[in-house]
Amino acid sequence: MMRQREQFTRSVQYVADLAVVLASWLVAYPIRFKLIPLHVPHVPPFATYAWLGVMALFVWAVVLRVRPLYYGGAAESLQRRLWTGLRNDLLAFTTFVVVTVFVAAYKPSRIVLLIFLIVSAIGFVLGRVIIHRWQMARFIKGEGLTRVLIVGTGDVARALQQRIQAHPGAGHLVVGWLADDVAEVGRAIDGKPVLGAVEEVQDVVARHEINLVFVALPLEAHQRLKDVLNNLEDEMVDVKVVPDLLDFVVLQSSAEDFDGLPIISLKEAPLSGWGAVAKRVFDFVFSGTVLLLGSPVFLLIALAIKMTSRGPVFYRQERMGLDGRVFQLFKFRSMREDAEAQTGAVWARQDDPRRTRVGAFLRRTNLDELPQFYNVLRGEMSVVGPRPERPVFIEKFRCQIPKYMLRHKAKAGLTGWAQVNGWRGDSDLQRRIECDLFYVENWSFWFDLRIIWMTLFSPASKKNAY
Repeated sequence: MMRQREQFTRSVQYVADLAVVLASWLVAYPIRFKLIPLHVPHVPPFATYAWLGVMALFVWAVVLRVRPLYYGGAAESLQRRLWTGLRNDLLAFTTFVVVTVFVAAYKPSRIVLLIFLIVSAIGFVLGRVIIHRWQMARFIKGEGLTRVLIVGTGDVARALQQRIQAHPGAGHLVVGWLADDVAEVGRAIDGKPVLGAVEEVQDVVARHEINLVFVALPLEAHQRLKDVLNNLEDEMVDVKVVPDLLDFVVLQSSAEDFDGLPIISLKEAPLSGWGAVAKRVFDFVFSGTVLLLGSPVFLLIALAIKMTSRGPVFYRQERMGLDGRVFQLFKFRSMREDAEAQTGAVWARQDDPRRTRVGAFLRRTNLDELPQFYNVLRGEMSVVGPRPERPVFIEKFRCQIPKYMLRHKAKAGLTGWAQVNGWRGDSDLQRRIECDLFYVENWSFWFDLRIIWMTLFSPASKKNAY
């Protein structure tokens, strides 16, 4: 039921998008040649122009079939749907321009193409808003709702019910629960009644006209799954199993088919494939540009360090990066040459007496980190990622903080989500790790650009810089 309704909605959206494309192309002609008072030596016949609309329709039809209309299915928010639609529109438009250059005899003007792009983008947005509001209006009236029964009352079952409530656009109505414990029958959980025991699933489905059954039993009760499925064998109802794996899921999880065998991935980093390639290309270009254009600044800092204190200009330190590999991190030296001779490895602290005069300024302004662009250029680090830590500290942290080592599923960075939120230096380590894991799990190229922007302009990124 849920899949059929989602397919219907996708089909409606697909047809609406193609209608928008064709209408936008036909509207662009009178806007350009009738409304915009710019002289053109030759106005193309409408018939010649209109034939390109057929080509545009074909290009968008192919792109929209290849690219997903929604990434999160029925539960995806309107904002995500709008963003997905605009990305598809831009991709199809780029493809269309390339095709017209190499194939079409008539080459439309840049103004026509710009008008077409703007009108189609507006149409894509309006189409999605209208369809979303139409769906929500029907659901509010109680039309087209999927009546849901949740088998189980444990943590995973309640997490499922909370997500259903958080996504009204999915069109689900939780009718009630079935309990693994008979003592729970008759009570209410989160405002929904426990309609019976697990063994009564067939009667409850028939009595309450259930369309969809979610089986969300705890691991210790999963041997009863077979009984539930056998009882529903003759019922016209959709059945979905929600595995009780909340305690084991780290980073991103996904399901895949391996020659007919379903496999669930519980520990999978999002940074792979073309995403990893794009990130590496950006790192190489960005770091190379900084090293080239910033060389005069590097020289001035080096002179200041040499003239005010004994010792080398650069400081090398072992740090742990991607997949636990250790590398040599470069910094401008900001402390005395023998800073850790007596104390051993310790974190820098506010008003640290080991700093030199120039070093205090460098650390406060983060200029001591500039040589790490060399690490980025070499591929040992990235511009954005969890800050690399020293192995001597990691041995202690990995025993104290659960999932600490998962931060090394991404390449270490010059700046990161924890740093722009003020969690750097000698601050709350637990909060810092939470930020690092959030970044690893939710990485995107745009997220990286946002962190770079915040590093430059957010006051929080300067917090605890000493």
